[in-house]
Amino acid sequence: MHSDQAPFSLKLSAFAVLLFLHLPILLIFLYAFTTEERTYAFPPPGLTLKWFAAAWERPDIWQALTLSLQVAFAATLLAMILGTLISAAMAQARFFGREQISLLIILPIALPGVITGMSLRSAFGLMDIPFSTLTIILGHATFCIVIVYNNAVARFRRLSGGILEASADLGANAFQTFRHILLPNLGTALLAGGMLAFALSFDEVIVTTFTAGQQATLPIWMLEELIRPRQRPVTNVVAMVVFAATFFPILLAYYLTRNGSETAGSGK
Repeated sequence: MHSDQAPFSLKLSAFAVLLFLHLPILLIFLYAFTTEERTYAFPPPGLTLKWFAAAWERPDIWQALTLSLQVAFAATLLAMILGTLISAAMAQARFFGREQISLLIILPIALPGVITGMSLRSAFGLMDIPFSTLTIILGHATFCIVIVYNNAVARFRRLSGGILEASADLGANAFQTFRHILLPNLGTALLAGGMLAFALSFDEVIVTTFTAGQQATLPIWMLEELIRPRQRPVTNVVAMVVFAATFFPILLAYYLTRNGSETAGSGK
């Protein structure tokens, strides 16, 4: 008989890999509660909650958090609109150069962030666009569009064109077809793409560094605090907030798309 139990050595290896991946995150959480202000003595000499109160009372943290949320929401909204439109065009149309255009669409997320950031900074400078919240949003949208596009185009390709033709044959106009046919089938993929795009935008550092003016998003604030620490545990508290703001959207996106192949008309 074959046992379904994995060998102990395999379990141990899997545990070691998980520990290697997540131990740094656990250490950040631990040192958000330390009583030491500037050192990372292990084990911490004591535990306290005072750094959470200190973070709550810092106006610079609230300004950075507000900016990060504004940028992430705006970039995600822009990406969902443009990503959906371009995915519909790429999935439903056949034309010369289609594969090459598809490669160009996904290129921004494949390129190193520093290349994207330098390119955007040069472009904004040539067009005399002042660096502001708008330039950060446009910078983030370049890779957020790719995330939404990848989710939407995969769902479009599973969707049978026959149900769209049937909807038209039954007298539905474009809006009714979108509302009753496309949206129910694309909804979870679009929402998952939006969640992933929000998470990526919220914790983005490299592109933001090149496209920001005098503003500081929360990740940029954290980077500056690590260079010139005032209250080091406060930075760890903020890191916990960033972790939560990115982890839960990614988790939700996973649950929304794990059964993505069950689309109406996909088996036709």
